[in-house]
Amino acid sequence: MRIRIKAEKKMGAFSMALNTDISGDRIGIFGDSGSGKSTIANLVSGLLQPDNGEIFLDDECLFSSRQGINLAPEQRRIAIVFQQAMLFPHLSVKSNLLYGYKRCRAEHRRIKPDALIDLLKLRSLLERGVNRLSGGEKQRVALGRAVLANPRLLLMDEPLSALDDSLRFQIIPYLRSVSEEFNIPYLFISHSLIEMQLMTDQILVVNNGEILEETTPEQLARNKMAQSQHGYMNLLRLSNSFDRNSLFCYPWGKNHLLISNGTRQGVSLFELSSRDIILFKTHPEAISARNLLECTVTEMFDSEGRVGVVLSAQGEKLVAEIVRDAADELTITPGSTLFAAIKASSFRKLS
Repeated sequence: MRIRIKAEKKMGAFSMALNTDISGDRIGIFGDSGSGKSTIANLVSGLLQPDNGEIFLDDECLFSSRQGINLAPEQRRIAIVFQQAMLFPHLSVKSNLLYGYKRCRAEHRRIKPDALIDLLKLRSLLERGVNRLSGGEKQRVALGRAVLANPRLLLMDEPLSALDDSLRFQIIPYLRSVSEEFNIPYLFISHSLIEMQLMTDQILVVNNGEILEETTPEQLARNKMAQSQHGYMNLLRLSNSFDRNSLFCYPWGKNHLLISNGTRQGVSLFELSSRDIILFKTHPEAISARNLLECTVTEMFDSEGRVGVVLSAQGEKLVAEIVRDAADELTITPGSTLFAAIKASSFRKLS
């Protein structure tokens, strides 16, 4: 997918000037509330018309003030999942799901309803009224309805912000799975850095109606490390735990991680703050932290006076955060050997 936008839009005191040409299947639009993220989505989808300029999706012109082109939203074949599910309250789950499918031209119907229903685990809900669904179930139905419209682009505008953390991280695997299974590119809009890390490969950073930069989730997380309340968030997918002294012990590459808040079954996603990793130059004689990993420094980066230390623990990556004085006192350089200590309680289970 390739999106080219060179357009302007003024709404009251807010003005937007866009100039970007980006390609990819998992593109994020990141910024604070009021930065213009949703305005970009509305311009691309056709819900909002630019004052002037051009918008292209792949090789098709969606809007051109110069050529007098402005395709209607239904002609653009772009499906939207909003912050609120916005389901039709008078229709069942099944009727909601098939709403766009029935209106899709036959030659565009490449996604079979049964396959999607099974992927989203909605079969047991088909005859239920939407007012009897949980928040997470509603968002899964909204996603299914959008995908069954067989779009060429899926646009997700803060689709998780109305959910609590437990539901949010349950929904993310469904979002990724749908895109990968049915080969649908998407624009994912959010102010959450973790959501960007989990959902996107490339990111447009937006502020005050302008695109400040095109970057990657990794680079954005590094840039925001010092500003963030929790530093850089390491995300770890772990499975196959077993008990060790009343803690959950997870294989992690050639190491094991001891975690106090784990689970016995399935794959779990954990976050670990860069500020919860303590570095030692030599092996400590005794320490209360239950995880002590011998690591090699592969890289270092600056973030507004803080130093990110990228560690390799037998091939598995972690990012620790220290102040510049500590980096100098420990004489840390790429290639250095360090010991990383992590409390079992420092891992936060997301899903």
